[in-house]
Formats: sequence, C-alpha cells, structure tokens
Amino acid sequence: MKKTSVIIALLSLSLNLSAQKHELTYQSYTKDVAKQDTSLTIIYRNQDEISIQGNEDLMQFNPIQGLAHETLYINYATKNLYRQLEYQNSEAYLATSTIPDNTLEIEGEEEVNGYKCKKYRTSINSNTIELWVTEDLKMNATPILQFANLPGVLIKFQRNGSSITELSTIKPLNKKAKINTQPLANATQVTFRELDQIEKDKKVITTHIFNKQRIHWGDTTHHQGSMPFDTTIHFAGGTLILKRINLQVLPEHYQLFAELTTQSSGDAYDRTGSIFIIPQDSITLYDALTKGIENIPYFTSKKENKYQGMIATPHYSPVVELIRFFTPFGVGHFNDRVQIDGLEWQEEVYYKQEITDLKPFLQGDVLIGAFIGNYDGGGHLLSLDLKAYPGDYVNQITPQRQWTLPLFNTCNVMEMAGQNYPHFFDTDTLSVTFEIPEGVNKLKLRYISTGHGGWGGGDEFNPKPNNIIIDDTIIYQYTPWREDCGRYREWNPVSGNFWNGLSSSDLSRSGWCPGTATQPTYIYLDELTPGKHTIKVAIPQGKAEGGSFSAWSVSGVLIGDKK
Repeated sequence: MKKTSVIIALLSLSLNLSAQKHELTYQSYTKDVAKQDTSLTIIYRNQDEISIQGNEDLMQFNPIQGLAHETLYINYATKNLYRQLEYQNSEAYLATSTIPDNTLEIEGEEEVNGYKCKKYRTSINSNTIELWVTEDLKMNATPILQFANLPGVLIKFQRNGSSITELSTIKPLNKKAKINTQPLANATQVTFRELDQIEKDKKVITTHIFNKQRIHWGDTTHHQGSMPFDTTIHFAGGTLILKRINLQVLPEHYQLFAELTTQSSGDAYDRTGSIFIIPQDSITLYDALTKGIENIPYFTSKKENKYQGMIATPHYSPVVELIRFFTPFGVGHFNDRVQIDGLEWQEEVYYKQEITDLKPFLQGDVLIGAFIGNYDGGGHLLSLDLKAYPGDYVNQITPQRQWTLPLFNTCNVMEMAGQNYPHFFDTDTLSVTFEIPEGVNKLKLRYISTGHGGWGGGDEFNPKPNNIIIDDTIIYQYTPWREDCGRYREWNPVSGNFWNGLSSSDLSRSGWCPGTATQPTYIYLDELTPGKHTIKVAIPQGKAEGGSFSAWSVSGVLIGDKK
C-alpha cells in the first residue's frame, strides 16, 4: 500500500512538472537577516515563454512619481530577452536583445533546497556571483536576465556571499489560467541603455529654473509690485535675476541637488556668483530690490559704514545661499583667443551640489535668485535646474522634522544696487543674536566662507583663519583655502599666464578657485541648548592698500531637528 502511494505521488509530480503553465516565486534577502524582510519576484511560465514581475506590490501603495510597472520577458524558443516599462500615463517602452552566449564554468554539483543543482561561479565588476541551477524540473526559468543562457531553473543566486535570491515556491497552473508572457505590441522600441536612462529620468523630479539667462551690467528696467510666477526678472542693473516658482512638497526621503552651468558672454574675469532663496519674512531682500536698499535692516561698523541686509533681525532673514560659485576666466566666449598645447577649452562650466539640508526653503511659493558680480555688458549665461532624487518607492508625506534659521550672509548679491562690500572684518566681528525654540536638537551650522582682495597682499591670496564664536567661546576655527585650482585650467582660456609657466587660475585662494563651487563647512553644535545665543564670526582681514581692499563673503544657516 505504501509503495503504491509513493508511485502515485511521483506520477502526480511528474504530471505537474510537465504542465504548460507554472508560477514560480523567488525570495530576495540579505544573509543573516530575518527572511520576512524580503522582496518577492513572481515568474509566470507558459511553455518556452516566461514573464518576470518584479514590482507589482510597489504599484499598489501610493508609488512615487515616475515609478513604472516593470515586466521582464524571456522567450527561450526565439532566444530573445525583453524589458518593458509601463507608466501611469499609458506610456510604455520596450527594449529587446538576444540571450547572451556567455559560458559559465560548472564548479560542481550540490543539493540546494531539495534540488540537485549544478553550481556556477563568476565575477562581475569585482562582485563574486554564485548560481545554483537544476535541470530536473525539465523547464527553463530565471528572474535574472543576464543568466538566461543557463539551462534549467535557477534555484539560488548569491552575490558576495550575502545578497541572496532563491526559489521559494513553484506551482502548476490550470491550462486555462490567464497569464501574460508576451510584451506589449504597441510599446515604444528603445535600446536597453536608452530604457535605463528613461527609467532614471522619470523618477527624478526636475524643475527648470533658468535657461541660458544673461547676467550682465546695463539693464535699466525697474520692476515694482509683486513678483509674478514663472517669470525671470533682472534687478541691480542686470547682475541679479529672480524667479518666483511653486515647488511641490516632497517626502522626506528625497535628496535635492542643484545643477548649474555658466559660460562667458563677454566678461573675461573670474566673478563671485551665488544661487540663493529669499525667505518670506515681513521684510525681505525683495523689498530692497523693488523699493530701494534703504528698506532693509543694516548694521553700522566702527568706521561708520552701513552693511545692508546681511544679518538676521526679528523681522528680516538674510538670503539663504544654495551655492556659492565662481565663474572662470572667459570660458566659452574667449575660447578662440589663446591656444595652448595639451589643453582643450571647455564650452561651459558645470556645477552640481547637494542642497537637501535646505529642503524647508525649497517647497511651496519660493523666490529663487542668481547673482554674478560684473560690470560687463555681455556678462555671463547661466542655467539652473533643481533635481529631487527619491530614496524610497512610496510617496508618503510626513510632518516636517527639519528646523532651519538663516543667520547671516555677507555675499553682497545687491552689490550693483548699493549693497556694501563686506570689508568690515578688519575692525568688527559679525555678530547675530538668535533663539533656539524648545524641542530642537542636533544642531549644526552650514557655513560658507571665501576671501577676496585680488592683489598680492589681498585676502584672496593669503590664508586667514575663520573663528566661529558662540556666547563668547570659540567653538570652531578653520582656514578656508584651496590648493587644487590648477586642476581647472581647461575652464580658464584667458587666465593670465606668467613667466614661470603658472597661470593666474592655478594660484591657491581663500576657499575658492575660478570655475568651481565652494563647498559648505558643517559645524556641529550638539551642546547648544534652547534659548537665546549670540554667534560671532571673527576673521583677521588684511588692511586696504591704496584703492584696493579685502573682503569676506560668509553665509550661515542653522539647521536642526524638531522632536
């Protein structure tokens, strides 16, 4: 009786395996981590055709913008591979190729999860790949396209001994079961490489801000009244451009980046530039732009000079700097002026910087500006995009946990409209009193500093320590200094060349190089408690010589977490 039962069971298994349609479930997990924290991949098989469903579960839960329903297909009869993306707006793209012929050496035979398998091993991009494949099931199936050439069913895949994908269940389906194992006939045909780029681009939320906008001296227009949306307006004689936009509120997992390009449109010199946000307070820099510089708060130095809009007051916040950048010597416009063997001038300069820490300023109604200090009629062309990259697949908005407070910004973006140069550090410290509310912790100061004064004794070419003082205690001291400026020679076609073989753009500078962005320094203030505090910035600025003077452009934003 027992022998007969065994024969019937084996006959039933054989009939099931010979069925035309099957459903195979694969489980992916990390070794030594609980298997319930896994992702599942479902394969549907119809004879020699299979479809691989990788993210069906994600599409059911409020997915992020640009997430596609992905299906992979393998046709073992025609030896074709397919990758298909379907978007919610009915767009569909399909990439096709043939099953690769790469041959993997068999390392041996092992039993895995009850299956007799051949073990294969290979290395891809320094990753050790191990695969266990069985031919006993009399069919072909794998959830990984690049190994579709291996005969049989993939039972287990392992990368670097830790990342594992293995067959969890296999079950026959009724021959009348409706499964789709063929790609869409009306999908747009692209290459695999093009499809990869389409998938990435659609997940990234890109906001185009400025496109080849000219920033130059000589614009005599004077805008008054409220700022319209989605319109670029020039201020300060044309050296500052401003745009009002509406940015969507994003889930916390998104990372934000600014992408910027500049090129000369007539100006040959290295200039200070800044991308910034105007905070929405009762008094703003926009009041100064439309009504005059006297409409924003100022402080007076010991020399009786006024410095407008540079420090926070109870009713005014200085502009929040996203990127401090510097144009090179004439890239683009002057590329044909000088030819140097071994150098090929670039057409424009590209800057990319993460600005995730400033996310609270980059949602809703936003005034975003760009400044390049110059007195040239041709000036510079500037383009700016904001890009948001998801860190998860779910579009879940949570309460804002980040707390921010703009403290100071001495980069005089209204230079050509009367805002003074920040040359007060020789006699004064920059001082701001501020208050931290209850429930805010993990504080840090996002600090940017660059020194200026472009002659031999000027602070551009002489290292000077920056002292950050809170409540009369020096909590941080460092010297902003760049010694890698020679790396960017190909962005500086009309930089002066010296008798000794160096170029002006090669010279080390106080926190910047021509054609680069200055990276923020983060000063951690974990011990700062709620209540009132005073922050000071002290820099031993050099003395003026003749008509030349030194100046320091520093900006600081306090960032913390709300409990």
